[in-house]
Amino acid sequence: MGLPTPDTGHLRRAEYATVYEPAEDTYLLLDALENDRAELQAQRPTVCVEIGSGSGCVSAFLGQVLSPYGALILSTDINPAANGATRETVGKTASESVFDQCRTRFVQGLDGRLAGKIDVLIFNPPYVVTASDEVDSTIEAAAWAGGVRGREVLDVLMPQVPGLLSPGGLFYLVVIEQNRPDDIISEFKAWGLSGQRVLSRRAGIESLSILRFIKA
Repeated sequence: MGLPTPDTGHLRRAEYATVYEPAEDTYLLLDALENDRAELQAQRPTVCVEIGSGSGCVSAFLGQVLSPYGALILSTDINPAANGATRETVGKTASESVFDQCRTRFVQGLDGRLAGKIDVLIFNPPYVVTASDEVDSTIEAAAWAGGVRGREVLDVLMPQVPGLLSPGGLFYLVVIEQNRPDDIISEFKAWGLSGQRVLSRRAGIESLSILRFIKA
C-alpha cells in the first residue's frame, strides 16, 4: 500500500506565494522513494538532508518512509517562506522521524558537521535551461532557473556531494534530458559514486528522470 502524499494545502496562503508547489518532478521523486522504500528502511539511515525543500512535500514523505526509525530529516532552503512551508507540511505528517529546517544555500554553514554523515541526500535543483543572468535573479527564479544546460546551480553542488555522503550513502537527483544525465553519471563515477536512472517520465515538453547514486 502506497504512502499518502503530504498535505500542502497551506501553500494557497499569500505568505507562501514564492514557494515552489509540488509538480510532476516532485511526484516522480516521491515515486522513486516509494519504490526504494524497503531498501531505505533496511538501511535505517540516521541523517537525511533535502536541499531546496520548497513546500517540504519530499522531506515529509521521506519521513513517512523512514518512520518509525527515528531518522533526522534536515531540510534546507534559501527562501524563508519555504522554510515556513516545510515546517507546516511536516507538522501535518504522521511520522516518528525528527524534522528540522535551516535557511541556507545547499548546506553552507553545516557542511563541516555533516561531512561524511549524510545517509540520504535529495536535491530537486533548478534545472530549466535559461540565460545565466536568470539564475537566482528572484526568489521565484531560484526554484527553477538553471542557467546554461540547466546545470549552473547543480554544478556548484556536485563536487561537494561525495564528501557529504556517508559510506553507502544515497543521493537522489532530479534532472531533465537537457542537463545531460549520462554526463552527470560519468562525472560522479570519477568521484567514486555509482549512479543510474531509476525512474523517468514525460511531463509536457520535458523528459524527467530521477538519478540515484551510491557512495562505495
